[in-house]
Amino acid sequence: MFAQLVIFDGPRSPEFSAAADRAGRGRIMPMLASDPVFGPAHPGSYILQAADGGRAVLILADTEAAITHASKLVTGSELLPDEDPALLTDPDHVVTYEVVYAMSPGFPELGNN
Repeated sequence: MFAQLVIFDGPRSPEFSAAADRAGRGRIMPMLASDPVFGPAHPGSYILQAADGGRAVLILADTEAAITHASKLVTGSELLPDEDPALLTDPDHVVTYEVVYAMSPGFPELGNN
């Protein structure tokens, strides 16, 4: 399993948060969930927000290739008609990790392969 951490450093405005929510719920997550490569390989994502509006997006996938595929889909997707590109900035940091251990009843035990 692999995890990608996408970070948007704060401070960020309430308008950024609203635009990020709109993009995530209206365009990005539906597109990824319905993708035949990424959808089945994606056990979940977490959207985290700091008090200053900064965000971290944690994306989980069965393979690193699935995460790479998802990144290409997102960066190549067209904005919805009501999305403002000025509020949809590139992330400040993107890092991909191999998951070596998970402490969650929803995940199979990892690290004993």
